[in-house]
Amino acid sequence: MSGVPETVANSGAFRPSEQDVASVHAWFAEYDAHAAAGDVEKMADMAMYPLNVVSDSPEGNGAAAQWERAGFVESMEHVVGGGGDVKMESVRNPIFLTDKLVVVITEATFTTTEGSQDVRYADLLVKVDGRWLFQTMVQGGWGENL
Repeated sequence: MSGVPETVANSGAFRPSEQDVASVHAWFAEYDAHAAAGDVEKMADMAMYPLNVVSDSPEGNGAAAQWERAGFVESMEHVVGGGGDVKMESVRNPIFLTDKLVVVITEATFTTTEGSQDVRYADLLVKVDGRWLFQTMVQGGWGENL
């Protein structure tokens, strides 16, 4: 195709190595550890801002917002608070678009003393200076909060 940069034309040929996949799983292990500890500031260090947040509402409408770091910290303090007795089991499916862009679909179960909840969400991770950062979070049900 004429007019398409070579990098775009070549992007469909990328196949992740075991190391590429392991680097994404390692990133999530670190992020999950910060979340379990309630360390929202360290979670915030792992994002690229402005952070895109996409959801839907109970009324059936899509919603999107962009958060700067302060908005992320404020929102996550309500979600993960000071940590606590939460067990998370997850299965992650990274889908590499290129060696620096990966969409990760997560199927997870969160268990607390109040019971268990199954969730599904997606994150877009972007590699910057050799380090993964999450840039977009997508999960249903949060639309009225955006």
